[in-house]
Amino acid sequence: MADDPHAIFAEWLDAARESEPNDPEAMALATADADGRPSVRMVLLKGHDARGFVFYTNRESRKAGELAANAHAALCFHWKSLRRQVRVEGHVEWVSDAESDAYFASRSRDSRLGAWASAQSRPLDDRATFEAAFAAAQARFEGSDVPRPPHWGGYRVVPRRIELWSDRAHRLHERRIFDADGAGGWHEGLLYP
Repeated sequence: MADDPHAIFAEWLDAARESEPNDPEAMALATADADGRPSVRMVLLKGHDARGFVFYTNRESRKAGELAANAHAALCFHWKSLRRQVRVEGHVEWVSDAESDAYFASRSRDSRLGAWASAQSRPLDDRATFEAAFAAAQARFEGSDVPRPPHWGGYRVVPRRIELWSDRAHRLHERRIFDADGAGGWHEGLLYP
Protein backbone atom coordinates (compact mmCIF):
# COMPACT_ATOMS: atom_id res chain seq x y z
CA MET A 1 0.00 0.00 0.00
CA ALA A 2 1.60 3.23 -1.16
CA ASP A 3 -0.55 5.49 0.99
CA ASP A 4 -3.38 5.38 3.48
CA PRO A 5 -6.42 7.20 2.01
CA HIS A 6 -7.72 7.99 5.51
CA ALA A 7 -4.47 9.78 6.38
CA ILE A 8 -4.56 11.72 3.12
CA PHE A 9 -8.22 12.64 3.73
CA ALA A 10 -7.34 13.90 7.22
CA GLU A 11 -4.57 16.11 5.77
CA TRP A 12 -6.91 17.46 3.10
CA LEU A 13 -9.66 18.15 5.65
CA ASP A 14 -7.19 20.05 7.84
CA ALA A 15 -6.20 22.15 4.83
CA ALA A 16 -9.87 22.76 4.01
CA ARG A 17 -10.52 23.94 7.57
CA GLU A 18 -7.86 26.61 6.97
CA SER A 19 -9.04 27.69 3.52
CA GLU A 20 -12.78 27.10 3.12
CA PRO A 21 -14.92 30.07 4.20
CA ASN A 22 -17.89 27.91 5.28
CA ASP A 23 -18.45 24.35 6.45
CA PRO A 24 -15.35 22.45 5.30
CA GLU A 25 -17.02 19.36 6.81
CA ALA A 26 -19.99 19.63 4.41
CA MET A 27 -20.48 16.56 2.27
CA ALA A 28 -23.08 15.41 -0.22
CA LEU A 29 -24.69 12.18 0.99
CA ALA A 30 -26.30 10.03 -1.70
CA THR A 31 -28.66 7.21 -0.77
CA ALA A 32 -31.12 5.11 -2.73
CA ASP A 33 -34.42 3.56 -1.75
CA ALA A 34 -35.29 -0.12 -2.09
CA ASP A 35 -36.21 0.45 -5.76
CA GLY A 36 -32.87 2.10 -6.50
CA ARG A 37 -34.24 5.66 -6.80
CA PRO A 38 -31.41 7.98 -5.70
CA SER A 39 -31.58 10.96 -3.37
CA VAL A 40 -28.81 13.36 -2.36
CA ARG A 41 -28.48 16.08 0.28
CA MET A 42 -25.77 17.96 2.15
CA VAL A 43 -24.89 16.82 5.67
CA LEU A 44 -21.97 17.55 7.99
CA LEU A 45 -19.14 15.14 8.71
CA LYS A 46 -18.94 14.74 12.49
CA GLY A 47 -16.23 12.13 12.77
CA HIS A 48 -13.65 10.34 10.70
CA ASP A 49 -11.14 7.59 11.41
CA ALA A 50 -10.02 4.30 9.91
CA ARG A 51 -13.50 2.87 10.56
CA GLY A 52 -15.22 5.41 8.31
CA PHE A 53 -17.08 8.70 7.99
CA VAL A 54 -19.74 9.64 10.57
CA PHE A 55 -22.84 11.84 10.37
CA TYR A 56 -25.90 12.18 12.61
CA THR A 57 -29.60 12.46 11.87
CA ASN A 58 -33.14 11.62 12.88
CA ARG A 59 -33.50 7.87 12.30
CA GLU A 60 -37.10 8.43 11.18
CA SER A 61 -36.03 10.77 8.35
CA ARG A 62 -36.17 10.02 4.65
CA LYS A 63 -32.43 9.33 4.50
CA ALA A 64 -32.69 6.93 7.43
CA GLY A 65 -35.57 5.09 5.74
CA GLU A 66 -33.52 4.76 2.58
CA LEU A 67 -30.51 3.50 4.55
CA ALA A 68 -32.73 0.95 6.31
CA ALA A 69 -33.89 -0.35 2.91
CA ASN A 70 -30.49 -0.10 1.20
CA ALA A 71 -27.52 0.19 3.57
CA HIS A 72 -25.13 1.62 0.98
CA ALA A 73 -24.24 5.26 0.42
CA ALA A 74 -21.87 7.59 -1.37
CA LEU A 75 -20.28 10.80 -0.09
CA CYS A 76 -18.67 13.67 -1.96
CA PHE A 77 -16.58 16.42 -0.40
CA HIS A 78 -15.74 19.39 -2.63
CA TRP A 79 -13.29 22.03 -1.48
CA LYS A 80 -13.37 24.71 -4.16
CA SER A 81 -10.61 26.80 -2.58
CA LEU A 82 -8.25 23.80 -2.71
CA ARG A 83 -9.52 22.52 -6.05
CA ARG A 84 -9.95 19.05 -4.57
CA GLN A 85 -12.72 16.58 -4.02
CA VAL A 86 -13.05 13.25 -2.26
CA ARG A 87 -15.58 10.59 -3.21
CA VAL A 88 -16.43 7.73 -0.85
CA GLU A 89 -18.59 4.65 -1.47
CA GLY A 90 -19.44 2.00 1.09
CA HIS A 91 -21.91 0.31 3.33
CA VAL A 92 -23.53 2.10 6.25
CA GLU A 93 -23.88 1.04 9.87
CA TRP A 94 -25.18 2.70 13.02
CA VAL A 95 -22.61 4.19 15.37
CA SER A 96 -22.80 3.04 18.98
CA ASP A 97 -25.23 4.61 21.44
CA ALA A 98 -22.23 5.84 23.44
CA GLU A 99 -20.83 7.70 20.41
CA SER A 100 -24.26 9.14 19.58
CA ASP A 101 -24.77 10.24 23.19
CA ALA A 102 -21.35 11.92 23.31
CA TYR A 103 -21.89 13.84 20.09
CA PHE A 104 -25.46 14.82 21.03
CA ALA A 105 -24.23 16.21 24.36
CA SER A 106 -21.73 18.42 22.49
CA ARG A 107 -24.50 20.19 20.54
CA SER A 108 -26.01 23.48 21.65
CA ARG A 109 -29.08 23.22 23.87
CA ASP A 110 -31.32 24.64 21.12
CA SER A 111 -29.97 22.08 18.63
CA ARG A 112 -30.74 19.31 21.09
CA LEU A 113 -34.25 20.69 21.64
CA GLY A 114 -34.71 20.90 17.87
CA ALA A 115 -33.99 17.18 17.57
CA TRP A 116 -36.95 16.55 19.87
CA ALA A 117 -39.21 19.04 18.07
CA SER A 118 -38.56 18.05 14.45
CA ALA A 119 -40.37 15.25 12.65
CA GLN A 120 -37.56 15.47 10.08
CA SER A 121 -38.47 15.04 6.41
CA ARG A 122 -42.20 14.68 7.09
CA PRO A 123 -44.77 17.19 5.81
CA LEU A 124 -45.19 20.37 7.89
CA ASP A 125 -48.43 22.35 7.58
CA ASP A 126 -46.83 25.64 8.60
CA ARG A 127 -43.83 27.06 10.47
CA ALA A 128 -45.96 27.84 13.54
CA THR A 129 -46.54 24.10 14.10
CA PHE A 130 -42.80 23.48 14.28
CA GLU A 131 -42.25 26.52 16.52
CA ALA A 132 -44.97 25.22 18.87
CA ALA A 133 -43.24 21.81 18.99
CA PHE A 134 -39.95 23.56 19.80
CA ALA A 135 -41.64 25.57 22.59
CA ALA A 136 -43.11 22.33 23.95
CA ALA A 137 -39.65 20.74 24.01
CA GLN A 138 -38.28 23.81 25.83
CA ALA A 139 -41.02 23.47 28.45
CA ARG A 140 -40.56 19.69 28.76
CA PHE A 141 -36.84 20.00 29.51
CA GLU A 142 -36.85 23.30 31.39
CA GLY A 143 -34.28 23.18 34.18
CA SER A 144 -32.91 19.79 33.13
CA ASP A 145 -30.50 18.27 30.66
CA VAL A 146 -31.77 17.44 27.17
CA PRO A 147 -31.12 13.74 26.52
CA ARG A 148 -30.67 12.24 23.07
CA PRO A 149 -34.02 11.23 21.58
CA PRO A 150 -34.35 7.48 20.98
CA HIS A 151 -35.00 8.16 17.27
CA TRP A 152 -31.80 10.17 16.74
CA GLY A 153 -28.27 8.88 16.22
CA GLY A 154 -25.22 8.43 14.06
CA TYR A 155 -24.36 6.54 10.92
CA ARG A 156 -20.94 5.49 9.71
CA VAL A 157 -20.13 5.06 6.02
CA VAL A 158 -17.56 2.25 5.96
CA PRO A 159 -15.67 2.81 2.73
CA ARG A 160 -15.00 0.16 0.15
CA ARG A 161 -13.77 2.81 -2.30
CA ILE A 162 -12.20 6.25 -1.82
CA GLU A 163 -11.26 8.54 -4.71
CA LEU A 164 -8.98 11.54 -4.20
CA TRP A 165 -9.38 14.06 -7.01
CA SER A 166 -7.01 16.98 -7.59
CA ASP A 167 -7.48 19.69 -10.19
CA ARG A 168 -4.79 20.04 -12.83
CA ALA A 169 -4.39 22.53 -15.68
CA HIS A 170 -6.24 21.88 -18.94
CA ARG A 171 -8.56 19.38 -17.20
CA LEU A 172 -5.70 16.90 -16.88
CA HIS A 173 -6.81 16.11 -13.34
CA GLU A 174 -5.27 13.54 -11.01
CA ARG A 175 -7.62 10.81 -9.77
CA ARG A 176 -6.22 8.39 -7.21
CA ILE A 177 -8.47 5.47 -6.36
CA PHE A 178 -8.27 3.23 -3.31
CA ASP A 179 -10.29 0.00 -3.16
CA ALA A 180 -10.58 -1.92 0.10
CA ASP A 181 -8.86 -5.29 -0.19
CA GLY A 182 -11.08 -7.01 2.39
CA ALA A 183 -8.18 -7.58 4.79
CA GLY A 184 -7.93 -4.07 6.21
CA GLY A 185 -5.70 -2.72 3.45
CA TRP A 186 -6.11 -0.92 0.16
CA HIS A 187 -5.38 -1.46 -3.52
CA GLU A 188 -4.28 1.84 -5.05
CA GLY A 189 -4.62 2.88 -8.66
CA LEU A 190 -5.20 5.82 -10.98
CA LEU A 191 -8.15 6.75 -13.16
CA TYR A 192 -8.14 8.77 -16.34
CA PRO A 193 -9.49 12.28 -15.75
